[in-house]
Amino acid sequence: MLNFSFQFHNSVPCCLHKHGYYSFLTHHTNVICSNNHLSNNVVLFSQQPNCYVPSIGSLGFHHSTTPLLSKNNKIVPQQNFYNVDVNDEYDDVVDNFDYDEDENDEKREEFDLSFVSNKKLSPLGELEQDGDVYFGAEKELGPLGEVEEEDVDVSFVAEKDLQRQGSKVVNENGVIFLEEMDENVLSNRILELSRTNKIRSAMEYFRSMKMFGLCPNNHACNSLLSGLLRNGSFDDCFKVFDFTKEKGMTTGHTYSLILMACAKGQGCDSAVEFFRKLERECDVEKGFDAVVYNTMISICKEVDNWSEIERLWRSMKENGCDRTLVTYRLLISSFVRCNQSELSLYAYHEMVHNGFEPNSNILNSIICVCAKEGKWDEALSVFQKMLTSDFKPNLVACNVLINSLGKEGELKLAFQVYNTMKSFGQKPDAYTYNALMSSLNKANKHNEALKIFNRIERSQICEFNKHLYNTALMSCSELRLWDRAVEILWKMEASGLSDLTVSYNLVIRTCELVKKPKIAWQVYEHMVHQNCSPNIFTYLSIIRCCTRGELYEELEEILNKTVPNAALYNAAVQGMCLRGNINLANEVYTKMLEHGLEPDVKTRVLMHPTIRK
Repeated sequence: MLNFSFQFHNSVPCCLHKHGYYSFLTHHTNVICSNNHLSNNVVLFSQQPNCYVPSIGSLGFHHSTTPLLSKNNKIVPQQNFYNVDVNDEYDDVVDNFDYDEDENDEKREEFDLSFVSNKKLSPLGELEQDGDVYFGAEKELGPLGEVEEEDVDVSFVAEKDLQRQGSKVVNENGVIFLEEMDENVLSNRILELSRTNKIRSAMEYFRSMKMFGLCPNNHACNSLLSGLLRNGSFDDCFKVFDFTKEKGMTTGHTYSLILMACAKGQGCDSAVEFFRKLERECDVEKGFDAVVYNTMISICKEVDNWSEIERLWRSMKENGCDRTLVTYRLLISSFVRCNQSELSLYAYHEMVHNGFEPNSNILNSIICVCAKEGKWDEALSVFQKMLTSDFKPNLVACNVLINSLGKEGELKLAFQVYNTMKSFGQKPDAYTYNALMSSLNKANKHNEALKIFNRIERSQICEFNKHLYNTALMSCSELRLWDRAVEILWKMEASGLSDLTVSYNLVIRTCELVKKPKIAWQVYEHMVHQNCSPNIFTYLSIIRCCTRGELYEELEEILNKTVPNAALYNAAVQGMCLRGNINLANEVYTKMLEHGLEPDVKTRVLMHPTIRK
């Protein structure tokens, strides 16, 4: 026996879910069954005028105004009571039943009620193995009232073998009984459910409307698409989109949502193919607005597909679609990100020509693009435009502009930009000072560059990086300050910087220039001891130092431990020939030929027999 929280005065067979849920009746609701016609079924009637019958909605069971009819076709009025005695007219009344809507919603999310017509149940209500609940109604209502088929809503659709494919598929086949048949009302329900992220219920309404031949409006469909996209239900997104496309309700917003769903579910390449398919099938000029193109540009931007972005840009022009401010921002940022300087500048000029005002991010990007392309005058013009528009150029744009001006020899302008950036509150960093020092080195003002480095070192006004140290080492090399160069190198090691091959090369080169071969060899040995890998420039410099200082054992060690290289052997032969060590030069030259290496012109001339004699 099953213990119910309410009592039946007469036995009424009913069918329950395997989990024991029976919360399908609302509080104070009367359930009346006919002895003659409903012995094995529970019948739920559709809405009729001036009547009262409980009905089912996507959010639970609620009161309706649908009547019950007696055998004499008399309307039974709604009654508010808990217990009704059995009489010869009615079979049963439910009493003292408490109903909790919140609890019902939670239970309803766990399983779906499905309904079929003409489903005969055994007296005990046999359950299906899949756990679904089935209610059946007789086609002939008999004494309870002859209701014509056209006056009754379609009862319920069977949902047998419900398959849920994880949390990403929303109630694949679930539908609900629609008491309300007004499309606007139902569309508003879908809209509200989608906005509150109740996507399961929204999809049930959508399927039910579709089954009954009703059509949700495009606003409801778009809201449902957005909710499905938000929850990752990409397959359902395509089902809703196909419906809107079939009904001719697609808008620019619809296309944007389905393109995002395609990109997230299948990747950018699939989204591009799907977009091109839509271009062939749809009326592009009417259906595709700037939002659709902007969506595709954003998708392609994520994978740096700049060629497709350029094609979309041309397509907008060909189809007469006006570019918006968002379009130009996406174009410029995408091209800058993909190092397409020419396209980014072209998009910027078109943007200004069409009357759009670029924001600070766009202007900063254009300064960087112009500076990298060597168009320092245009970069400086954009910099000045930002100042007159009350925009503050960011630190990166200032550093790039200073570096560009320094490379072009515009030292005065570089320092003007430096002073201007400090005036509006930008704090110079290591890259700023590195750009200034590089500008001074370019102008052969190595002393002033080293003075800036010394001032930074004393005041600690910024954090040192490898580039700043290397620029200082270049100044030391030009000034032949080998001891200062060695001191800076030790500080670099103490600061924990790694990959100092370039730094060691600069110090060894400085020692070579001041004719300190033994110091250079000590620096090289320390370099190897620090597990810093020498490169071809390291070996060339140290070989020249060895030949100059007549460190032939060290030279032989270098040639034996390195992979045979023509440049290294040429440097060794030439160095020994210039110092008159012909015998050793002959040995190295012979070894060079044995390795199959090709001597250069200078080596051949020096090793010519006539010259050697």
